[in-house]
Amino acid sequence: MKIIMLGAPGAGKGTQAQMIAEQYGLPHISTGDIFRANIKNGTDLGKEAKTYMDQGKLVPDELTVRILLDRVAQDDCKNGYVLDGFPRTIPQAEVLDAELTKLGDQIDFAINVDVPDENIIKRMSGRRACLKCGATYHIVHVPPKQEGVCDKCGSELVLRDDDKPETVKNRLSVYHEQTQPLIDYYTKKNVLKTVDGTVPKEDVFKAIISILG
Repeated sequence: MKIIMLGAPGAGKGTQAQMIAEQYGLPHISTGDIFRANIKNGTDLGKEAKTYMDQGKLVPDELTVRILLDRVAQDDCKNGYVLDGFPRTIPQAEVLDAELTKLGDQIDFAINVDVPDENIIKRMSGRRACLKCGATYHIVHVPPKQEGVCDKCGSELVLRDDDKPETVKNRLSVYHEQTQPLIDYYTKKNVLKTVDGTVPKEDVFKAIISILG
């Protein structure tokens, strides 16, 4: 089962992707995680990706596609995977479809987690991250035991540049311009399913499970 998660940044698609991956025993492939790992390790690719991410811009297709196709060719993706953060544009979707077609394969479901922009801006400005171990929190929904301190490693928590309100607005406008057309793309392929992302995450997950069966 090959699943794509769609939705604006901060819609909660990453959380749902993780839950789906656990439920069905599939790898959860997040381009954001791959980029962050490269940034943390100071690779050339990471440095290049960071210049875009810090400005709230999308990482160019060629960088993203190269990493992703290599990842889905690995053994643990034999029975499927959950893609989170890819494809973000129609050209990426077309490249992915072309590569899968060569393998006699295709995407089974594109799940769109739908959340209004104003909800997203509120959600993301409350996020806090530990740059040392990668743990993430939310000042309202998942607060750390001690304010500003990571539960796992005791390091300082920060509001990442890409979670600041002005960057989030920028990311949302980029999303609406470049990524939203994917909803039409996957609708035409009869694989798109939309769920309400404003309800509690457990209810979002139930709605997704009922679609996937």
